[in-house]
Amino acid sequence: MGQARRKEKHPEANEPKSSSSEEATSKDTGAGPHVAWKKPEGLSGRGWAVLCGVLVALQFPLIHYALLRGEAPTTAQVPYAQDFSDPGVVKRDFFSTGGLWRVVNGQLLSPGVKNNPLWLQAALPQNVAVEFDVRSESPEGDIKVELFGDGTDHASGYIFIHGGWNNTLSIIARLDEHGAPLTSLQAQARQVAEQRGASSQAGLVDTGVFKKKTHMRVEARPYPVKRGQTYHWRIERRGSLLRWSIDGKPFMEFDDPIPLVGKGHDRFGFSSWEAQLYFDNLKIEPL
Repeated sequence: MGQARRKEKHPEANEPKSSSSEEATSKDTGAGPHVAWKKPEGLSGRGWAVLCGVLVALQFPLIHYALLRGEAPTTAQVPYAQDFSDPGVVKRDFFSTGGLWRVVNGQLLSPGVKNNPLWLQAALPQNVAVEFDVRSESPEGDIKVELFGDGTDHASGYIFIHGGWNNTLSIIARLDEHGAPLTSLQAQARQVAEQRGASSQAGLVDTGVFKKKTHMRVEARPYPVKRGQTYHWRIERRGSLLRWSIDGKPFMEFDDPIPLVGKGHDRFGFSSWEAQLYFDNLKIEPL
């Protein structure tokens, strides 16, 4: 097969078109004359005001919640005992911002509520004991409750987790379950004390490492949660010392240098992340 003959170049192809040819092209295509792009004008003052008004109206529930909410309501009293034989107790005595919390066969079900605690609407005394039974029906274990929170928000107090992180770690957390380990803070305090020429035994608060809003946690790697096994928890606080026992045996403790007390730190809540947990036989008594 012969090779196709290449078309010869036409010199006139590279010459600029005259205005008459542009007009002819415009007429042939039906397009008007070229007009330079002009940046559109922005919203007027009135337009911005209307837009802001719409946004405020849409976000009003969240703004009201964040700025105008008061102390969490109280519908129950301590001492408090609950066996969850009445399904109506969830609505009557508790509060949650999410999750399908419900009573199933005389037990409180936490069906993986993504850290939306079910808060008991009762104010706790500073020294208190909280007891309950709990079991996990998930292989990851991950049993969780919150104590001395504000009755609304996750991680507003202490978080107790047995068998978290796929059943590898248990913690007592302060304001953040992902906070710095206590051992790291202690090492930091020693370093600060040495830099100041002070005693290596200088405390967390004295060195400024530990403050009122410090997010931290105490870690332990004891026995993991067994799926389907019921555990009896007891958590108590006397002064600044938190003690946690499981099935009558000491499990973990934390002596908080700056205890979370007072308004915003006086509620108890059941919780969970993705694990399916069953709680029962709640008992709360002042000490």
